[in-house]
Amino acid sequence: MAEDLVKEQIYTIPLRAVRKVPTWKRANRAVTEVRIFIMKHMKVGSVHVKLDRSINERLWEKGCEKPPLSIRVRAVRFADGEVQAELSQ
Repeated sequence: MAEDLVKEQIYTIPLRAVRKVPTWKRANRAVTEVRIFIMKHMKVGSVHVKLDRSINERLWEKGCEKPPLSIRVRAVRFADGEVQAELSQ
């Protein structure tokens, strides 16, 4: 598995844009924003981005209307082009 690893990076993803959508859509939009950020910075398509359950739980922690303003994510890109992202401590 270590030989399949191409790039590993920790990102702090700003979620300020999420506040511009209606309150009942904010957590959904936050998930989309995280996916778009990972796609842009790891240079892959949306099909290849896998978000860990811990990211989803963190974004939905306070409900749909109050996602966090930013989140730290550890993203790993493998040789086959797949990116796996998980919550960073």
